[in-house]
Amino acid sequence: YLCNVNVLTTGFDAPGIDCVVLLRPTLSPGLYYQMVGRGFRLHPGKSDALVFDFGGNALRHGPVDALRITEPNAGGNGEAPAKECPECHAVIAAGYATCPECAHQFPPPQRRRHDATAGTEAILSGEVTRTDYEVSEVFYAVHTKRGAPPDAPRTMRVDYRIGFNEYVSEWVCFEHTGYARRKAEQWWRSRSDEPVPESAEEAVELADAGALSPTLAVTVEHREGERFDRIVAYRLGEKPPRLESEDSLPEHADVEIDGVPF
Repeated sequence: YLCNVNVLTTGFDAPGIDCVVLLRPTLSPGLYYQMVGRGFRLHPGKSDALVFDFGGNALRHGPVDALRITEPNAGGNGEAPAKECPECHAVIAAGYATCPECAHQFPPPQRRRHDATAGTEAILSGEVTRTDYEVSEVFYAVHTKRGAPPDAPRTMRVDYRIGFNEYVSEWVCFEHTGYARRKAEQWWRSRSDEPVPESAEEAVELADAGALSPTLAVTVEHREGERFDRIVAYRLGEKPPRLESEDSLPEHADVEIDGVPF
């Protein structure tokens, strides 16, 4: 392992490096690019590089292959940063630790500490990241796409609560045909011993009546540059027993939301 503080960030070439840990934030996109680039050198037997970003740099600057790095102003005509002394109110250069007029001592600048966990933002554009979330609640509703004709197939919208006010959603296509219907059948059979519903309305009624096993956690896949995230895995509880009758099925909710994949 090679550990350093502002030493091996630029100009250091060790092609075998396949893991980079950023334990500091930077406001410089160029320095961010250089630090991550320590792991991007080609080397025999090396197929990829793992980057742990504890400084929030990927969130701040974006993927390293989509950075816009501007050249510094070579003219030197900009105003130098300045600050005011709280004692004598003299305007002095920002770099002074002691006021040259009254000898006031400025407190040392507070440096931001790195995060306790590495970020999950993509280092490269088009990169795929997967994140596991615990699910606290699940909501079901019949979804009708805005502007769709009256005879258009509806879907069952499923909202998973994964935080205080955070949700991730999916749409199960019971009223579609072909591949979408087969996926809906597979989704249902993994959660219930009830017959697969023929309509979104029936699916919501059965789900609200307790016909589905609880969803304990979901894995969400994010592809950089794509509008929608996808749920790619689930951790489910045990399947509930078959419902005794349909008399106690609750009323379902209809929603109409635009901008979804179905």
